[in-house]
Amino acid sequence: MAGNRLDDDLRRMQRKKTIAATASAIFLVLLVVGTIAFITTQADDEGTVATRNMHSTSKSVQMLCSSTDYPNTCVSTITRALESKYNDSSSVDPKELLYAALHVVNHEVDQIFGNSQLFKSNDSRIRDAAEDCIHLFDECRFNIERSMNKSVEFGTNWSHDLETWTSAVISFQQTCTDDFPEGETKEKVKMLMKMANEVSSNAVAIVGQVAGVLTLLGDQDSTSNERQLLENAKGSPIWLSKSERRSILGDYKSKLTPNVTVAKDGTGNFTTISAALDAMPEKYHGRYIIYVKEGIYKETVDVKKRMMNVTMYGDGSTKSIITGSKNVVDGTRLWLTATMIVSGDGFIGMDLGILNTAGPEKQEAVALRVMADKAIFLSCRMEGYQQTIYAQAYRQFYRNCIIKGTVDFVSGDAAAVFQQCIFLIRRPLPTQSTILAAQSRSDRQQTTGFVLHRCKILPDPSFHSDNSSSLNNYLGRPSKKFSRLVIMESHVGKIVHPEGYAPSELAKDGWQSSLYFAEYRNVGGGSNFSKRVKWPGFRVIGTKDAKRFTVGRFLHGSSWIQATGVPVKLGLYRRPV
Repeated sequence: MAGNRLDDDLRRMQRKKTIAATASAIFLVLLVVGTIAFITTQADDEGTVATRNMHSTSKSVQMLCSSTDYPNTCVSTITRALESKYNDSSSVDPKELLYAALHVVNHEVDQIFGNSQLFKSNDSRIRDAAEDCIHLFDECRFNIERSMNKSVEFGTNWSHDLETWTSAVISFQQTCTDDFPEGETKEKVKMLMKMANEVSSNAVAIVGQVAGVLTLLGDQDSTSNERQLLENAKGSPIWLSKSERRSILGDYKSKLTPNVTVAKDGTGNFTTISAALDAMPEKYHGRYIIYVKEGIYKETVDVKKRMMNVTMYGDGSTKSIITGSKNVVDGTRLWLTATMIVSGDGFIGMDLGILNTAGPEKQEAVALRVMADKAIFLSCRMEGYQQTIYAQAYRQFYRNCIIKGTVDFVSGDAAAVFQQCIFLIRRPLPTQSTILAAQSRSDRQQTTGFVLHRCKILPDPSFHSDNSSSLNNYLGRPSKKFSRLVIMESHVGKIVHPEGYAPSELAKDGWQSSLYFAEYRNVGGGSNFSKRVKWPGFRVIGTKDAKRFTVGRFLHGSSWIQATGVPVKLGLYRRPV
């Protein structure tokens, strides 16, 4: 009997390996097609991909493309890539093919942004946008390459990683387009991006399809152990006393041994945070820990991409303060206005104050910009006015933070959960309405969105005045066609307008149906949903749908948040806030 079971297990394992290898090859070819299609599109003056006679399309390719939003593009590009270059697609080494395609993309991007007459302009805005796009396409190539490496492993959470990284590719392409001022150049860029956007969207859809097959076969991590993980999760609820919260956070911080200490008074290794980051070894294994002593640090802190797994903690969000005042009115591009920039994956920030003091009249002025995967912020304070937090891309988790702002004070296209955070609405300019969130999901297949879980939305003390009742304050607005915002088990103060979401010209042309704004079991004077907007995309959801947006499922937090020891609730609370 034991021998029979062993034989069955071996056969089952071999079958899984075969399916996994096939799925990997298909997905990698799709990514390659994306880069090839992007180049082909640029070479076509009409902005379309040239077609040619092809052999009969494989049924497997048709099935593969059935879950995508652009099935014709999917079938034609995959079939053409397979038939035009390789007689026997089973002999293709997807890894080598992808690396070759990435090299070509790199060359073509350099040619486009370096030599093309399209971007030679006396308009400094166009030149700045082109410079930003070069950086963003470097990010795209990086994500395609690491997707390739991850996909052949089929390790823990591989599908969620791939969905995150390919969703980021879509985000960066959209940001590149948005950066250009309205006009002829922007319209040409849109044409150049069309095919790249479609095949990137197809890639995300196919990852989900392949993951579903492997889950049925038992190759994917199950969430069946989530209940046990939830029972073991530590918490630091916002309704606890300061001493209780300090005790929980203190237990976590007491286990940290800093590599370097930053102190304004000279009692540490460095007097600036930037100097401490610059001293980090080029290739450091493990977690690099920076302790920031009490003080006001007037500098731009940049945790660069190479600076992975950095933990930075202070003496408290009102004691260890990083501050700046860069803003767009004074001529700084939006994403360079940030006081603190985090691009290194695996970042953990604790007990820090991060401020942009430019003021409401300076328009966009970011306090914190995060373009790092698996970033965590615990018991931090982010203060600004317009776009306080720019959650640009990837997976992000905020716990027990205080976030102040006026207009779009949480923006971007990350998959971000804010848990047990306090959002304080500051007084805006007389002509402004306040808007908490402007999420920028531009494609239905993306796994991005903002979730406010067990939070409080309240007026900042500075907000109150004799005429404050004339101001409109909203939970969110549709920044892109598929914007996604979920608010659940939270306290929504009466300061929030009964309609909940800002009326916008962007909500026309089908956006009212394509966006996803949802609420679940909220309380407070502004939580009554009877007068909410009548958009088809707004909904009051039940427990089943709410579970999709918990940390455990939306961010797969058990695999990376809980592993750090940071307090987290993976599921729903199911008790009054």
